[in-house]
Formats: sequence, structure tokens, C-alpha cells
Amino acid sequence: MPFTTDTTLTGQHVRLVPLRPEHHDDLVEAVRDGDLWTLWYTAIPTPEGMAAEIQRRLGLQKAGSMLPFAVLDPSGKAVGMTTYMNIDAGNRRVEIGSTWYRKAVQRTPLNTEAKRLLLAHAFETLDCIAVEFRTHWFNHASRRGIERLGAKLDGVLRSHQINSHPDAKGALRDTCVYSIVASEWPSVKAHLDFQLTRPRT
Repeated sequence: MPFTTDTTLTGQHVRLVPLRPEHHDDLVEAVRDGDLWTLWYTAIPTPEGMAAEIQRRLGLQKAGSMLPFAVLDPSGKAVGMTTYMNIDAGNRRVEIGSTWYRKAVQRTPLNTEAKRLLLAHAFETLDCIAVEFRTHWFNHASRRGIERLGAKLDGVLRSHQINSHPDAKGALRDTCVYSIVASEWPSVKAHLDFQLTRPRT
């Protein structure tokens, strides 16, 4: 299966569907839950920029470097976005990234199951040898979340990018690079399945 083929991934808590312009209004509502675009260490679209961001991701899909999803809650409402990005089909590697969720569903089973679905598709259908995650050094919540998945820190790309957020004033971004490799997937899958079945307190 080509890496950029439209794909729907369905779980108990979440459904990942091909991103489409008709998700716009739900996503504008979602990004306003927590004013997510104001976080200086992330790149989350503003409500006004949502249509352009949808088109940007769809353009990267056509170019062969991204597979964008809308993240739907059990009611069918779009509550965020995620992607396979920086696709390297020749080396069977992808990055899971450009992910954000409305505040109300952060740190819930929806997020855990979304990652479990993406990882399973990458390793079991696309036959990936590695799946990568990248995040800002100062995005501590994201780093903790990636580490909870079972990903290992490969290293830190120092002064990797110039931060374009208006509040960052051109500050340089150190990027933390994590990965899960194919041989680790069975253990990571068991860990995620345990997390999803464990009673929440």
C-alpha cells in the first residue's frame, strides 16, 4: 500500500479519517478549546488560519510527503489533527507528528488509542522499520507523552529551527527526536493495550 493512500483507522475511542475541508468548522471549534495556537513552542493553526492549514496538509499529501488525518471522537466530531509526515517510503520510515487535540480530550484514551492505531498501521500494514516522533525541547507535556508510548530518545537536534511563533521572537528551537523500531513494536503494542484496558482513576 502506498504511504499516502487515504486510510481510515477505527478504534473504540477514536476514528482517524482522511482530512477534508469539511472538517474546518469542527477544527476551528476544537482549536479554540484552550486557545491552543497561543503556545509558543508548538505550531498549531489559528482559527483564521485553519482553512489554509488544511490545504497545506492536503498539498503535502499530493506531493507524497504527508498523510493527514482528522481525529474524530466517538460522536463523529473532529477534535484535532494528526499525520504521517516526512514520509520516506524507500527506507520505510515515517514520523507521526503535526498532532494537536482540543483541550477536553488531551490525556484521555482517545490520544492513546490514536497513537496505537497509527503505530499498528505503520508497522503491520506499511511494514515500517522505524516510526519517529519530534517535539520542541520545551514542550514537556509532549515529551512525556511520547515517552509514555515507549519511544526512546535518539538525540537532540540543537538550534534545529527558527521558531516562527510571534511570541518566540525568532528563538532557535532544539528538537528532541524519538523513535520506535520494528523489533520494539510487540512490546510497545502490549504496553498500549494495557493502558487502554486499565481502569482510569
